[in-house]
This record gives sequence, C-alpha cells and structure tokens, in this order.
Amino acid sequence: MWLVVVVGCTGPARTHTGRARPGIDVLLSDSVHLVAGRRVGLLTNQTGVDADGVDDVFRLMAAGVPLTLFNPEHGRRGVLDQENIEHGVDSATRIIVYSLYGTVREPTAEMLANVDVMVVDLQDIGARTFTFVSTALRTLRAATAHGVPVVVLDRPNPVGGELVQGPVLDMAFASFVGMLPVPLRHGMTFGELMRFGNDVLGIHGDLAVIPVTGWPRSAWFDQTGLPWVRPSPNMPSLESATHYPGIVLFEATNLSVGRGTPIAFQVIGAPWLDAGAVARALGPQPHVSVRDTVITPVEPPDGKYGARTIPAIRLLVTDRHTYDPVALAVRLLYTVRQIHPGSIVIRARDFDRRAGSDGLRLALEAGVRPDSIIRSWDSGLMAFRTLRRRYLLY
Repeated sequence: MWLVVVVGCTGPARTHTGRARPGIDVLLSDSVHLVAGRRVGLLTNQTGVDADGVDDVFRLMAAGVPLTLFNPEHGRRGVLDQENIEHGVDSATRIIVYSLYGTVREPTAEMLANVDVMVVDLQDIGARTFTFVSTALRTLRAATAHGVPVVVLDRPNPVGGELVQGPVLDMAFASFVGMLPVPLRHGMTFGELMRFGNDVLGIHGDLAVIPVTGWPRSAWFDQTGLPWVRPSPNMPSLESATHYPGIVLFEATNLSVGRGTPIAFQVIGAPWLDAGAVARALGPQPHVSVRDTVITPVEPPDGKYGARTIPAIRLLVTDRHTYDPVALAVRLLYTVRQIHPGSIVIRARDFDRRAGSDGLRLALEAGVRPDSIIRSWDSGLMAFRTLRRRYLLY
C-alpha cells in the first residue's frame, strides 16, 4: 500500500504575502509529529536551512530528534566537485554521514537499519539536469523497498514556478542527470517533482511533502526573503541559475561555461571563439543582453582552459519573466557551429543526456534552423503542462 500526503497546505498562494517559510520551519511548527520519537535519516546539505539560515541538523537536534545524515553530490557542505565522495563524519556534530554520490547512489539496508523515517531537504535549481532530485528519488525507492516512509521539506523553485521551457526528456535517455520526463526548465518545486516521480516512475512510496508557505508560483528566489545558499560550487547566484537550464548544454561541448570563475553559467568561452563575430551573427536576442568579454577560469573542475584568459560571450538577463534560456542556447549552438564549424566539439552521449534525447543534436548537425527546433518542442510542452497540474501544490 502506498500513500502520498501533503501536510499543512491550505491551497495555492495567490499573492506574495511576504517572507516565505521553508518546509523545515513548517515541519517543526505544524507537523513535528512526523518525526517526534522517531529515528530520522536526513538527506540534506548546506542548503537545508530554516528561514533564518539555521542548519536543519541543529534545528532537529534541538527538537530531540536522533539523526543519521546522508548527502548528495558536492557533499555535506556543498564544496566538493568530484565524481566520488566517501562516507564520513559531520565535523560539527560528529554524526555519521553516508554519501549517496560515490560507489553507492542510494541508501542500503544497512544504512536504513536505524532509520524510522527519511527526511529530505535539498534546494533544487529549477532545471532537469540537477542531480539532487535523482538522489532523492533513488532514496525514495530504496526507503520504500525497506518499508521506510519519506518526508520531503519543500523549498521554492528559485527561478519561479510558472515558465516551462525546452525539450521534454525521452525516457530512453533517462540517467542520473535526468530521471524524469520533464522539460529542461520544469517550473516545479522539489516536493512537486518528488510527487511526480513517485507516480510516473512507479515507486508508489509512502511520501509526505511539507510545503513551503508564503510562496506564490510567480515569485523568484530574491522575492522570498530567504537566504541564498549556493546549491553547488558553481552556482554562485540567481543570475547563473536563470541561464543554467540552457547553458548547461554547453557542458557537453569543448566550450567553457565559466566554471572556475565568479560568473559560471553566465558565459561560454574557448580559445578559438571569435566572440564578437558570434554575437554579431546571433543578433539582438529577446529579454537578454549578449556581449563579448574574456574570462580566466581558475582551477576549473571541468578541466577547461584553466589559468588561460580566453574570449567569451557574456549573458545578462533583461526580462527574466519572459526570457527563455534554452531557446537562447539553441541559437548560440547553431551560431557557433556556423562561425566555427571545425572547432566546436559536441560529445554526443553527454549532450543527449542533458538535452533529453538525440533530437536536438541531430537537428543541429542537419543544419535545422533554431526557430524550427524550438517550435518542435511545443506539443511536448503542452502535454507536460497538462500532466504536471495534478502534482502542483501552489
């Protein structure tokens, strides 16, 4: 038998009433019975904080809740940028921390032996390619197999919950960087994605979602009153998060996306790039400024052009409520291929996993114009908008 519960939700927020309250605050004030007297496995990282920036771990310990910690990609503090992270001990509390981003990607029976309920609190970034949701879904699947209920503490989608953009993932291309049939920009919160995944992946787990309160779908993160905590080492700001659903495609090319700079995912660059020529050929773009610049990546974790000053294209959103970063990325890819046909390299497998199918890559290789590619997503987006309605909480 499976159960999906939404706790403490009084219906969709219609106006922005002020400071938002993330799920941890709602849990401890309204729904503490879900963890009281139970041994809790807490899947979280540095983003798991209350409205005042206090770590969930300290809030739950103060409430007398015994904890076992689990962390996703980038580790407990969100500063590691490596393929495998080992288990360890939290330096502040001396609590054991199980890594779910290493040789083990989901909790084992041994890890769950002293867990009565799993609690998940992670800040998503609003794009399909972020691995935190994959880790949480695999945790839900493992917990369900061992009869352990899961409670998700919800948070706002930092880039708003209204716009959905880009191609919907073909499940034949599902991977750890994209497990769900959603577009590159899905417009859902973490809790909504978990409800969606619990159903469409056939997990059917005992899942409760503690909603964030005071967050209307139209609100961006800088309108919530909540502290911005980097979800990952190369997500420095809301500006970067705004471009990320499209610029992430360039990670599967030989262009830098600015890792190792303060403006990661706000730029693309390479030693061979004629940024001025690309910008001129691209022409004015709706709702975003595009200009040439230079960047110097410092110890970039992707290994691209470290300590070299290289030409780059810089992006700056001018109207975030209508900007489409995925459409811009397609136009940039097309234009770079036109200007530098012998220089750009696209790694097919990595690109297809990010794009959600091989359709975008094959269309680019065939010389299909960007606007035709973008229009080809319309029917999939329409179907997704209809499907997602049943999972929305706000």
